[in-house]
Amino acid sequence: MKKLWAPWRFKFILHVDKGECIFCTKPKEEDEKAYILYRGKHNFVILNIFPYNSGHLMIAPYSHKASPELLNEEEYTEMFKLLQISIRVIREAYKPDGFNIGFNIGRVAGAGYDGHIHLHVVPRWNGDTNFMPIIGDVKVVSEGIDETYKRLRPLFLKELL
Repeated sequence: MKKLWAPWRFKFILHVDKGECIFCTKPKEEDEKAYILYRGKHNFVILNIFPYNSGHLMIAPYSHKASPELLNEEEYTEMFKLLQISIRVIREAYKPDGFNIGFNIGRVAGAGYDGHIHLHVVPRWNGDTNFMPIIGDVKVVSEGIDETYKRLRPLFLKELL
């Protein structure tokens, strides 16, 4: 068996599937500990600790709602304003060639936390899908989450002053 070492990920594995909604519990923590990049009035921006690519973040309302049509106008409007800002910040930090942006609504659609809506923002680069996921069933993310946080947090603060 081939091994791909990622020992820094163990601290995240310990927190998975404890029956808690991370989108309800993480805002109660310090920003840096929770990887919260920005706190708005109705939504917050948080790094995905199991990212598809470096810079993969999520925008979630503070309210525990399962689907976009349940958001009130203020929540919805701020979420999409934060989407615009997130794209600008990621473009500045990483210079991606494109983005995947979307909701996974319901467990069948891939939602890890299907009771709390969250919008994924994933930067993409030409060639970022290579033989590793296909042949090795492994995805390589080239930057640690602490480094991603340190790269993006100041840009969010600058953008939102």
